[in-house]
Amino acid sequence: MANTRLRNVCGIALIAAAITMTGACAVPSTTTDAPAAGQAKSGPKTTGLGKSAKDGKFTFTVTKVKNGPKRIGDQYVGTTPQGKFVFVYVTVVNHGNEAQGFSGDDQKLLAGGKEYSADSEAAVYLEDAKSLFEEINPGNKVKGIIVYDIPKSVTPTAIELHDSAFSGGVKVALR
Repeated sequence: MANTRLRNVCGIALIAAAITMTGACAVPSTTTDAPAAGQAKSGPKTTGLGKSAKDGKFTFTVTKVKNGPKRIGDQYVGTTPQGKFVFVYVTVVNHGNEAQGFSGDDQKLLAGGKEYSADSEAAVYLEDAKSLFEEINPGNKVKGIIVYDIPKSVTPTAIELHDSAFSGGVKVALR
């Protein structure tokens, strides 16, 4: 049973890696927060918890942030954090006219002037994460959890959310 589950996890990881590499060659999407002619782009727009914000084809709403467990997975396969797991609960709505892929790897957690990447391995073991890679059709929404592994002493202050690796992003304050 453990070997079958391990093969399934490895298969998912290979598919995710292939999708990520394919996405690196994709054409950048148009974002809704582009600066007007003659204006300099000052960075992502900022909003807060529970408020919706648009970037490209997605509307994001961060509903809560909490510390995760000391281990994700089961008794056979799983992972433990280097520091601590932090879960960011997000609802993603595709308001565009075509399907768009949502990936936790495009989302950055911010704290103390540093930027933290999502923990894709932990997301594989979290049953309801839906942040490894989720294709969202127009008008549909997905509720998921983005998992981060950050130092125990760090408290996240914001998250920068993107509809793709190439979009301008939108910043959500977490405090």
